[in-house]
Amino acid sequence: MTLQSAIRTVGSSIRNIRASSLLGWGVLVAFLVLPCLVLAQGAATQAMSVEYRDIPGIGSRNVIWFIAQQHLLLAGFVLGVPLFAWVCEIVGWKTKEPRYDKLAKEFTKLLTSAYATTALFGGILLFLLIGLYPKLMAYLTDIFYPTFVAYSILFLLETAVLYLYWYGWDSMQGNKKGFHLFLGFLLNLFAFFIMIIPNSWATFQASPVVVADGTALERAWAAMWNPTWWPVNIHRFIANVVLGGFICGAYAGVRYLLAVSREEREHYDWMGYVGNFIGVFGMLPLPFAGYWLMREIYQYNQQMGITLMGGFLAWLFILQAMLIGVLFLGANYYFWMGISYRIPGVAQSYKKPILAMLIVLMVSLAVWMTPHTLVASLQEAQQMGGAHHPLLGVFGVMSAKMTVANLMILVTFMSFIMYWRAGKQETAPWAKIAKAIMGGVLAVAAITIVVLGVWGYFVPALFRINTLSVAQVLIVLFILVTFTPLTAVLLKSAKTTTEMVWGQMPVRSGYTLVSNAVMVILLMSLMGYARSSSRVHWHVYGVLRDTSEYAYSPALGYAAALMSLNTFFFCLLVAFIFWVATMGDKSQAPSKESPQKVEPGLTPVMAGGSPSSGGKGGVQDNR
Repeated sequence: MTLQSAIRTVGSSIRNIRASSLLGWGVLVAFLVLPCLVLAQGAATQAMSVEYRDIPGIGSRNVIWFIAQQHLLLAGFVLGVPLFAWVCEIVGWKTKEPRYDKLAKEFTKLLTSAYATTALFGGILLFLLIGLYPKLMAYLTDIFYPTFVAYSILFLLETAVLYLYWYGWDSMQGNKKGFHLFLGFLLNLFAFFIMIIPNSWATFQASPVVVADGTALERAWAAMWNPTWWPVNIHRFIANVVLGGFICGAYAGVRYLLAVSREEREHYDWMGYVGNFIGVFGMLPLPFAGYWLMREIYQYNQQMGITLMGGFLAWLFILQAMLIGVLFLGANYYFWMGISYRIPGVAQSYKKPILAMLIVLMVSLAVWMTPHTLVASLQEAQQMGGAHHPLLGVFGVMSAKMTVANLMILVTFMSFIMYWRAGKQETAPWAKIAKAIMGGVLAVAAITIVVLGVWGYFVPALFRINTLSVAQVLIVLFILVTFTPLTAVLLKSAKTTTEMVWGQMPVRSGYTLVSNAVMVILLMSLMGYARSSSRVHWHVYGVLRDTSEYAYSPALGYAAALMSLNTFFFCLLVAFIFWVATMGDKSQAPSKESPQKVEPGLTPVMAGGSPSSGGKGGVQDNR
């Protein structure tokens, strides 16, 4: 068969596959990726006459940075959404409530719209890396080639399973529901391995383990099990859930603002709550996973840890504190709005607790954002007596920052518990005793965290890191793990005093959901830059030096500008994905129950009131 006839055969096969088919995209990507693997394997066995290539006017590093960031963000969304879509489907199957199955299907619809785009950016990234960094890719291919083959197989399997999972949703209801849930399990299993294999390539560059002897599989296995591989796997897995949850929440917020019927407003209000809930509960353990990662970096190479936390990258963690603080405030604010607008008649009794929580959050954020070393002129430094402010310098060290971070997590968790309990009255005879014990344990936990933080000022850093900080983390995890099931047991027999009303949230709730998603995207872009820059002038730390013209870490201002550009473009990309995902909805007829249009932030006009409006008639402005 000639080359021309082979190309015509492949082209004919692809044309025969439906354009909307995920399997078609999988085959197309396979035809693009597999030849690249062959070329990369050949490149690894040949002497490279060219080490680097550049793109005039733009720069090879900027192009790789941009494409890689888009691919990683899209991949985080694509790998995070299947997990809670599958969980929602299981809940709907167990509870027999169709709204959970509908929600899971809508989550998966977003996934199918983003899947092909993720693969597209991944293919572009591979082409660019091979062309612009041939020596680096030859070195990595020589070590990781067996994992390239495994990754390609996993990608094809995931594509086939996703194809069956999405297009078989309706036909597999009833007796075939169990098989459909099994497909969802396989989808998440393949997605997990698709995440951790590329993680090994990236973590190898930061903490390489090189075995000179052995088979190709043995060398690849040793390189995968580098010191930071599993900390990054856990951290990125949780971060993907957070990203997926908040992006789905942003999607619901946009649809809520554009809703034209009461039914739509109720559905997307509930979907926004679920997305925010997923994002918040993923966000609570995320700092602990990040702390584990930083410990492993310090243990592997102390200089790399100092570059991150004490060198020129240290100011990135001030920006990180600001972004995380805004995210915590936005998540809590959304819960507080839910208490005021979804649960009529209870807002007044929660004003003082909410005010106290807000004060703790703001004070904690102020401490977390305080830098250890101030950028000051010579005159200002002389007035302060050095680079450290005599008062603020106390709050600029890790002992204070770890303390307030744990307090913010506790406050956010209690906001959710408060929202969960609102409108319900516990009827169990032991309810009062249980609530008193929970309140006492929470107070003791908060005081202990503060005491351990203060104690950290008077002990060696090693004892603080290995003992005191770990104790703070365990205390918070104990509260999360024990309070959640105990509250569930208390509320199982509770009497509902006020029914939940959906669709009455003000317009600012939708904007809050969008803001949370933007903060997460900025945060992931920021920390990706920090982790990559910690290698300084090495492609592979301590093994393969960067000898290109870009063998330096970009200035923080320059990096912030590029991170903002990445975030802006990704938001446009997500908006396009949202638009594509909703194209099929435009052809559906409007709801017969409530055909009238509803201005965002206003409940529909109901002649005699309704459960959804929460009023006795007229229009209620919730702005």
